[in-house]
Amino acid sequence: MSQAGTTTSALTPMEAFVAVEQNGMPQMPLRKAGLARFSDSGYPTLKDEDWRFTNVGPLTELPFRPILSESVQAIEQEQLDDVTFGQLDADRLVFVDGHFNASLSQIAEQSSGVTVSNLAGVQTEPNSVSAGDADPFIALNEAFFTDGAVIQIDDSQRLAKPVHLLFVTTASEEGEAAHIRNCIVTGANAQGTVIESHLSLGEAATVTNVVTESHIGDGANIEHIKFQDQSAKAFHLASLHSELGHDARYAFHSIALGARLSRNNLRMRLTQPGIECVLNGLYMLRGQQLADHHMIVEHAAPHCDSHEYFNGILDDQSRGVFHGRILVQPGSQKTDAKQTNKNLLLSDDATVNTKPQLEIYADDVKCTHGATVGEMDDDAVFYLRARGLDTATARRMLLHGFAGEIVERIRHDAVREELDRLVWNRLEALRKSD
Repeated sequence: MSQAGTTTSALTPMEAFVAVEQNGMPQMPLRKAGLARFSDSGYPTLKDEDWRFTNVGPLTELPFRPILSESVQAIEQEQLDDVTFGQLDADRLVFVDGHFNASLSQIAEQSSGVTVSNLAGVQTEPNSVSAGDADPFIALNEAFFTDGAVIQIDDSQRLAKPVHLLFVTTASEEGEAAHIRNCIVTGANAQGTVIESHLSLGEAATVTNVVTESHIGDGANIEHIKFQDQSAKAFHLASLHSELGHDARYAFHSIALGARLSRNNLRMRLTQPGIECVLNGLYMLRGQQLADHHMIVEHAAPHCDSHEYFNGILDDQSRGVFHGRILVQPGSQKTDAKQTNKNLLLSDDATVNTKPQLEIYADDVKCTHGATVGEMDDDAVFYLRARGLDTATARRMLLHGFAGEIVERIRHDAVREELDRLVWNRLEALRKSD
């Protein structure tokens, strides 16, 4: 027993799975299938094309300790009041080390057509649109997930407030792992804003492995904002699989500031006409951090738009990885797809590997992609210095403008304004002058 709750000792995944059964967690078919797939694949290596720039070796060297029960370490509400979005007027579901904490959560009364709850509370096996994904971490998640958020919005209903999903790791032992599974399901013409935060209260090298599945109904309009600011020793693996309905509007924003290694797999399926999908991301890295965004947007219907914008600011020996693939299937005419990845390197030792791709099997489409990697524009710095600003302030203003290209696309005013302030303050920690 650790302070964070019941964990397995340093076992293999197969041995840990036996502990899951002994701990009383239901052995649903999804778990057994996930364990079987992971047993066949093992952890990804640099020989795997999708992982050739992202080395998970340091993660595999950690003890394998999935956290199987609720934390016994008390967390006070005051510890969460000052976290990002802690004062936002929102319904808040708090998960500590992968388990729902009712005493820290605040959920207002919703209409009869809206459910905001935790997965263990609804006692159902989650749907799995991600089951066909070969990612080993999805397989591990299926085998060991403990809890997560469930948001269901019926036809023509809307969330009374934004829903803030706050995932906290206490990080008391090396190798502790929280496996989280979220489900967002909306009916036709539903509306809402979902905010997903991942934070650390401790400094141990822990693992967060989260799978989120969203089913967005016809004509629905959903904004999903993910904020990751975990400790410099943490490992963060995340997958988002979305299926979008006719005329749906879905915007996903990823703000990645923390973790030693973070990986976001984004899979969007546009299977009905009239969909508009926006993937928007910012990563700000320093030290030896690595942030990897790997996405596939599949256009499988005509008259759909998808736009991907990802900006990175990298200092010290940090690394950024971007792999974006737009797949336009036969018959998906009138597709409008744009993809850009822009990076600013503040150090000679920072590195970016970027690979935007187009794969098109239709002939009446408008698709563009591009990537840039460069240093800060000295002429722009000189221009601002000539107007009375010192070098550090001039550089920070330019960096803030570069990051602001991403932040300004967030539609929710209070969230956008808080992130804008956070980015400005965080830039003080990056290199301000040579």
